[in-house]
Amino acid sequence: MSSSAARMTHPTSTEYAPYYEKYTNLVPRGDIVSILARQLDETIPFLRGISESKAGYRYAPDKWSIKQLLGHINDCERVFSYRTLRFARNDSQPLTGFEQDEFVQGGDFDSRKFADLVTEFEHIRRATIDLLKPLPDEAWLRRGVANDAEITVRALAFIMAGHVAHHVQVLKERYLSTAGGGA
Repeated sequence: MSSSAARMTHPTSTEYAPYYEKYTNLVPRGDIVSILARQLDETIPFLRGISESKAGYRYAPDKWSIKQLLGHINDCERVFSYRTLRFARNDSQPLTGFEQDEFVQGGDFDSRKFADLVTEFEHIRRATIDLLKPLPDEAWLRRGVANDAEITVRALAFIMAGHVAHHVQVLKERYLSTAGGGA
């Protein structure tokens, strides 16, 4: 896999809205496409280790279930990847935001098999990697507006990695540590 200089460089704070910094800070330095692939290789076995019986667990009554959390991860990766496609192709039309809680509510994730949600994550991430891998340097630096904030293609890629890292950490700390000691 060849690496362009732009995808090897961590985005600066001028490439995304401040609320995304919590995600970009979770991503190590290096080739973001390789980081996304490595993250997939690490995350799939972790998710497959969560049993169907535990996948409906909520650590508090007002929190999402594990299935809903993974559905949210899948939805966000799709949205961020779509934004990436639009901006990488030099589309200058502003894109609207989305309400994550409405997406989760409308997703009916608790009625699905957890294994199917895991497989869906794998397919979405592979499609994201396939979208990013051939991008030339100039595409990584292109900007667009999403949810009323300017963002670069590079930042979106790092945000996708950081978003998954954040939620895997939440799964480990808030769900699995209190759901009877593990997966």
